[in-house]
Amino acid sequence: MKSLNQLMLGSKAAVIVVDVQNDYCHPEGALPRAGCDVSGVAEMMPQLHKLLHSARELNVPIIFIQTLHERATDSEAWTTRSSGRSAQVCRRGSWGAEFYEITPEADDIIVNKHRYSAFVNTRLDSVLKTLKIETLIMTGVSTNVCVESTARDGFMLDYHIVLASDACASYSQTAHDMTLENIEGYFGKVSEVARLIDIWMDKKAEEPVRPKSAAHPAFG
Repeated sequence: MKSLNQLMLGSKAAVIVVDVQNDYCHPEGALPRAGCDVSGVAEMMPQLHKLLHSARELNVPIIFIQTLHERATDSEAWTTRSSGRSAQVCRRGSWGAEFYEITPEADDIIVNKHRYSAFVNTRLDSVLKTLKIETLIMTGVSTNVCVESTARDGFMLDYHIVLASDACASYSQTAHDMTLENIEGYFGKVSEVARLIDIWMDKKAEEPVRPKSAAHPAFG
C-alpha cells in the first residue's frame, strides 16, 4: 500500500472541490434556511483556501464540482431525497448554485453533476484519465454525502483517495466523523491540510516543479 507521501507527490494528484456553493454553504442558502448547521463550513473554508493556494503554486490540477439541478434531471426517485427538503437546491441559473467564497481560475476545471456522486453521468472520469490523475484529494461539502459518495466511486474506479479532513464540512460533527472513519477504514487515507501542504513543500524543495503550461490542457 502506498504511503500518504507517495500518493501526494509527482504530477498524478488533483484536488477535487465538491459542492462549495451558496445553497450548501452560505447562511442564506437553501439548506441553512431549512435548518442545516453550516458552522462547519466556516471552520473549513480557511483550510480549503490554503490548500487551493498551494495547489496553484505547484500546478496541481483543481477540479471544481458544481451541482446543478433542473427539470430535465429531476427524476421521480431523485426528488424524494431528504423528504423533499432539497427540491429547490442549486437550481440551474440561480444564486444558490453559484460558488461560495471560491472562484475557479482560467486553468481550473469545472465539472457539473446532478447526483450526489461527481462520477455519475458526468465527464469527471474522462477528465481525470486525460490528465493521467491517480490520486484524488477530496474536499468540500457535505463530507458524509457528496464528498463521500464521490470518494467511494473514485476508489472503486481505481483512484487513490486522500480526504482532507479539515477542508471538508458536514452539517453535524457526528456525520463528518463517521465519514473520516469510513474513508480511513475502507477507501483511502485521511489527513489535515497542513500535513498535505508540508509534503508538497518538502518535494518542491527537492526537485523543480513542472512548467505551468504542461500542468493540464484547458477544459471548458
